[in-house]
Amino acid sequence: MRPKPFRPEPLNDNPRYVRDLESGLLWHRCTQRTLYADTDRSAVIYHANYLRYFEFGRASLMRDAAYPYREIEESGFVYPVIELGITFWESLYYDDPMFVHTRPADLERVKLRFDYLITNAESGALVCTGFTWHCALNARRRPVGIDPKTIQLWKAFPK
Repeated sequence: MRPKPFRPEPLNDNPRYVRDLESGLLWHRCTQRTLYADTDRSAVIYHANYLRYFEFGRASLMRDAAYPYREIEESGFVYPVIELGITFWESLYYDDPMFVHTRPADLERVKLRFDYLITNAESGALVCTGFTWHCALNARRRPVGIDPKTIQLWKAFPK
């Protein structure tokens, strides 16, 4: 099975946002290089490290949207991961540059989802796709409704 093509084009000359010419979806994009510590014995990036890259993408998106995760926590909310999924298409190796693409996806009363797409920044090859579901919790770690600023971010993020 082959992945759907991903053809990103910078949005209005802003490299932090790209539109996929195939699906029309807008993605936030950030850049990172793999570290030697991220590799396994077979010299590829160890699969669990992609979850760290997802977190990097998620935190970068929130920071660029002027709502860093630190501010969310200071307002009394936390959003732990409650479910995740990942599909691998290609491997990354030590010192490979990558683009981590992230976008707000589904929004429910107490849950929200981010979607991810990682590409090799040199070849453009699609490395993996994935998602994370998060549950809104208050300071007592009880499920609560999504905070208003996060709801606004989901509604304002271009489709």
